[in-house]
Amino acid sequence: MTVRKGLVGAVALTALLALYVWQIGTRSFALVGTGEPVAVLIGLAVLLVPALAVGLIAREWQLGLTVQRMADDLAGRGELPVDDLPRSPGGRIDREAADSAFVSARTAVEDAPDSWAARYHLAFAYDAARDRRRARAALRDAARLYRAAGRTEG
Repeated sequence: MTVRKGLVGAVALTALLALYVWQIGTRSFALVGTGEPVAVLIGLAVLLVPALAVGLIAREWQLGLTVQRMADDLAGRGELPVDDLPRSPGGRIDREAADSAFVSARTAVEDAPDSWAARYHLAFAYDAARDRRRARAALRDAARLYRAAGRTEG
């Protein structure tokens, strides 16, 4: 099994977040423990930031793990998106080719709106067209459909 650089980075950042939450949490609880009304309010307010961060990180980990399971599932069926679009000498994907790939991916989603695999392919078509926001939204939709289909195990 190969360890991916992205996974190592994500684990490292999550560990740093855990250290941050622990440090902020101990200081916040110390403020709350004083019993002083202003200190208690500050302590509770300071706890909101790490709580929000933990929630967002947990959501991203869930998405990442689901996307990996989807990729493994598609790879097992030989249906992973293939990055074979022509590129400029600088490495950018040719815009016309990306637009053409996007049209076929969008049509596949229109033909099968409940297909997580079609939305997964649409996400990569959005990414090739340099629309990262919509690519991420399509991946979230694909993950939601994947989980709804009960495909949560590897």
